[in-house]
Amino acid sequence: MIGDAGRPLPLIANARMYAIDARVAALWERLFAWIAEEADVRLDVVAHAAPQPLAALWRRTDVGCAFMCGYPLCTWEDAADRPWVLAAPRPSPPRYGGLPVYCTDIVVRRDSPYADIDALHGARFAYTVEHSQSGWHAPRGAFATRALAADGRWFGAIVGPLQTPRAVVDALLDGRADAGPLDSWWHDLLRRHEPATAARLRTLASTPMTPIPPLVCAASTPVALRERLTAALERVGAHPSLRDLLESLLVRGFARATADDYGALAREGRRTDALGYPRLQ
Repeated sequence: MIGDAGRPLPLIANARMYAIDARVAALWERLFAWIAEEADVRLDVVAHAAPQPLAALWRRTDVGCAFMCGYPLCTWEDAADRPWVLAAPRPSPPRYGGLPVYCTDIVVRRDSPYADIDALHGARFAYTVEHSQSGWHAPRGAFATRALAADGRWFGAIVGPLQTPRAVVDALLDGRADAGPLDSWWHDLLRRHEPATAARLRTLASTPMTPIPPLVCAASTPVALRERLTAALERVGAHPSLRDLLESLLVRGFARATADDYGALAREGRRTDALGYPRLQ
């Protein structure tokens, strides 16, 4: 991408999906700086903070390295301008087995009376946004058969859209919701960096593992830049100078990935639709 003076234009980087607070956001900024230098690509970090919709970020033509949810990626209406997948993170906690996968944790307040997800019948359930795999589609799949066995409705109320996992946590802790979904890697980062907050929550169940949100760039990004960014991401896990940073971000490294790796999310969404449970309710 070249400017009027023939100089490369900067691309943007964003980790809002996993920047759980200002301290963790700064850690991601450090990693993006390393990736930019390693790939010889200028990356300017932008916050794009809530309530700005993430969908607007993903449509920017200057996206160079940003996390994107897998469900909107695999259901993008036009493959010609669909963001290009650079690589997918491999979270370091043991439950991921070193693979680029994640799940949704169904959580409640620690002091709540709910013992399991069957006890949530009639409860108030929070969600982030309807295009989110972890914040909408995964829990929709988890509760579909229960809801259909209860005449199509499982919850007493649906609370949202709340936009972010942080807002789901806030709704639980201040009593506006009884239960809600958390992206499991986001939840792990909360445990690592805000243990006092995480200790006020309790996980009732976790959904099956699915492909984790990847880092993407705009479809219009030149092929040479894409390849340099992907190659840099693949080297992250092996670089000794990044060891402490990666430990803080709970990531082993990044694996090459493609948009096709996320097709299973769309297929699972269609399966839940076919059951007759198109919405959380």
